[in-house]
Amino acid sequence: MTDTKQKVREFYDEIGWQQEADGNYQNARYEDLRPVSAEYIHKTRLRVNGGLIPTGKLLLDAGSGPVQYDDYLSYSKGYQKRVCLDISIQALREARERIGEHGLFVVGDLANLPFKTDAFDGEVSMHAIHHLALEEHPKAYGELYRVLAPARTGVIVNGWHEPLLIRMAEPLIGLMRRLSGKGAKKKKDWLNEADPEGTFIAKLTPEWLRREIGSKMPIEVRPWRSLSTRLLRWFVHPKFGGRLFLKFVFWLEGAFPKFFAENGQYPMIVIRKSRNDARNS
Repeated sequence: MTDTKQKVREFYDEIGWQQEADGNYQNARYEDLRPVSAEYIHKTRLRVNGGLIPTGKLLLDAGSGPVQYDDYLSYSKGYQKRVCLDISIQALREARERIGEHGLFVVGDLANLPFKTDAFDGEVSMHAIHHLALEEHPKAYGELYRVLAPARTGVIVNGWHEPLLIRMAEPLIGLMRRLSGKGAKKKKDWLNEADPEGTFIAKLTPEWLRREIGSKMPIEVRPWRSLSTRLLRWFVHPKFGGRLFLKFVFWLEGAFPKFFAENGQYPMIVIRKSRNDARNS
């Protein structure tokens, strides 16, 4: 696990949070930044606000990165300070440039938070816990729950391992790749690659989440974004009704939240700490 964390830190310090010629971070290649997807992406990011109590003193951004998207800034708009914690020093340098005096910046480990119990009135963690080895995920959730103040909420966004909608789409993507001459996509063995293009990720399933996390703390699983970047790039095109299709997808996610929360690519996990948990946390 130590080796994994060291490699993740090195990736983000040296590659992931370095700006490229287009002004975006290298990590932005994992997001669909095309205009055709912009409205859908924007609305899914703002869903996080629906899981947070909108005002408070301190909001913890656990695994903050550089707070790279403007939509992310809205999460702490009603808070006095945003405490950005990240394993990458480069991420925190960039975050300081973006949010300045509104932020406090801490180098730290998601699974071993250096904060007092009940310290935060709100929490967000965007695509961060999945960089830990799977056996450390319960500890990270437990730490987020510990430092959350009673009667407050936190929101965690990560990805499922091979959810239903992705499994259904993969045969068609495979066919389209072959027809375009690209061949089958090779699965990465990130830890054993000498020069990896990405970073380590360990995703979970709804069953695992209910068993390992939901049995220990109150959680609610909501849809954040059903379509992965891979699906967006393959199936959403500006000349073939892409924007209208994504409006329909967003409506479906709202109309059938349980299905899309558990079968889409990215769930939004809301943790809520009751007043009675203050003495037990």
